Amino acid sequence: MYSMPLPAQTKSNGSKKDATGVADYRSKSFLIRTDLSPDEAKDLLKRLETMISLVEKYFERKLASPIGMIVVNDLQAWPSEMVKQFEPSTLEVIEKRSGLTILDSKKFGAIGQLFGTKAVIYATPTWGSPQHESIHAYCFLTFGRVGPRWYSEGMAEIGQYWADKKLGVDLHISILKYLQAGPPRELIDIVDSDTSSPPSREDHRWWWCLCHMMTNNPNYAAQFKSFGQGLMNGKETSFASVFGPVAKELSFEYQFFLSHIDQGYRVDLCAWDWKAKAPPCKGGSPFSSKIDANRGWQPARISVEAGQSYDYSISGTWKTSSDGKAVDANGANEGAGCLVGVTFDDYKLSEPFRLGTYGTFTPAQSGALMLRCEDKWNELADNSGKMQVRIKITGKGNPLPTPEITTSPN
Repeated sequence: MYSMPLPAQTKSNGSKKDATGVADYRSKSFLIRTDLSPDEAKDLLKRLETMISLVEKYFERKLASPIGMIVVNDLQAWPSEMVKQFEPSTLEVIEKRSGLTILDSKKFGAIGQLFGTKAVIYATPTWGSPQHESIHAYCFLTFGRVGPRWYSEGMAEIGQYWADKKLGVDLHISILKYLQAGPPRELIDIVDSDTSSPPSREDHRWWWCLCHMMTNNPNYAAQFKSFGQGLMNGKETSFASVFGPVAKELSFEYQFFLSHIDQGYRVDLCAWDWKAKAPPCKGGSPFSSKIDANRGWQPARISVEAGQSYDYSISGTWKTSSDGKAVDANGANEGAGCLVGVTFDDYKLSEPFRLGTYGTFTPAQSGALMLRCEDKWNELADNSGKMQVRIKITGKGNPLPTPEITTSPN
């Protein structure tokens, strides 16, 4: 290991570079030695500081002490006397373009002297390795523990993607394709994963899936946050004991997430409204509901019967992009913006069917009626507008009013 101390005079985001191209950089929360260019190193520090501020906010605890980090871009740029002091395990990590966090640097005297911290990271600037390992270091320095492996690695995987006000999926394309190809790993297999063998890249991907969904879905986010804080504070708890009462709902939303995962997909916008009531549509009085353009399936707040005919009248306009043209429930010529429906029963969805501004429909399956604006699942965030929906049984009560046409479809 090497023992050259970081210069005391180095200022925040400053550096001191030696003749070999290896330099020391410092920010509020990180002390870094790297062969990255000054601009690259400072950009990395900026991203790390943004991420750590979000992590501190999430766990409601400040980082206890700065994190030491050695970031190797090109091992050939490092002087041989430094490389000779690297442990074989750290060299292996560097050669694999991965990362490693040493959670007790006192065991490595030179490291402890260099950074003056109990957690030191070895990383390469690929696959978000510095950010991933920083989550492990934060948890250890702040709480003295990192939690069960699925949680520790899942949250660390999230860490490499965390950015301020960025809620959509933003994965490396190879990881995204792997998850889209399936088959999905069951929830029980994720939280009860084998800890006797080293985790694989595939394990990390599934751990990310669960933690991303739980931290972004408003149905579970607060409870998952409390669960994680309990783990970090040494509370005896388990995923099954906390989320067992909502196991069916959670499993449905997890599977739904994996069925539609794509870059930009927003878990929060597609969360299920489990509290909505869905009484049977009876009599001649119409049922009313409002449907937002930028959400996934939303309750019409009625249940319908297979084979029964229903009248509908839909008023309002919405857009399927920020600069798009407003359309009514008929949508554009290619179908974008059309009002579509499904029925939901026993945690299963029927095939979608299209509605429009005015007419009748006869569901093929019974269940709670769910509606949404037809658009790609990963492009809902820039939609705007809403529809007023009125539905009643055909032939009962007064006819529904014909909606006023305020715009024409494309």
